[in-house]
Amino acid sequence: MIRVLIADDQALVREGLRLMLDAETDIEVVGEAENGKQALEQTRSLDPDVVLMDVRMPELDGLEATARLAESRARVLMLTTFDLDEYVYRAMKAGASGFLLKDAKREQLATAVRTVAAGESLLAPAITQRLIEDFCRRPPAEMAMISSGLSERELEVVRLVARGLSNREIANELYLSEATVKSHVARILGKLGLRDRVQVVVFAYEEGITRPGSQPAA
Repeated sequence: MIRVLIADDQALVREGLRLMLDAETDIEVVGEAENGKQALEQTRSLDPDVVLMDVRMPELDGLEATARLAESRARVLMLTTFDLDEYVYRAMKAGASGFLLKDAKREQLATAVRTVAAGESLLAPAITQRLIEDFCRRPPAEMAMISSGLSERELEVVRLVARGLSNREIANELYLSEATVKSHVARILGKLGLRDRVQVVVFAYEEGITRPGSQPAA
């Protein structure tokens, strides 16, 4: 059973999210929070697998609350009505494992929760394509390779992760086995000291390994 905490300052939104998730047999809503401070407290006391975190909340906003939960076991799925690049970028930098608009359908919400709970990252190509050109530094990719210790093959994998490709899709693209790609991703995370694929995407954009407007996944 996937344990979920809902953090949103609007009671009607929390109720709607609870109703949608309660309809799923493998998901249990274990608590609700109406601000970021409560979200931190309840995450520590209830130990959820996934926190649905609103961006804009009183006392402590969702981005800061997410950053403070970076060392916790809980995975954070950001929810917002604001389809703005700045929030996507800041949520990823804060350590969120996914980003979803509040108008998502029940199936999309449930799938997102399952994806994040399984330790994967919710990387929609439509979002990663728009990642904040104005916020990113652009040193040459060769400099990123030297400074990070990544091999040429690992840089290729980073570029494809940044395009939103799954391990299977990367394996097909590079003519490798899925297990080999998984090993590459694990080494990349270890070398860069990153938590998950979302943070690999941020690294790729900041270091100029890829940039908004690059070819998206098919």
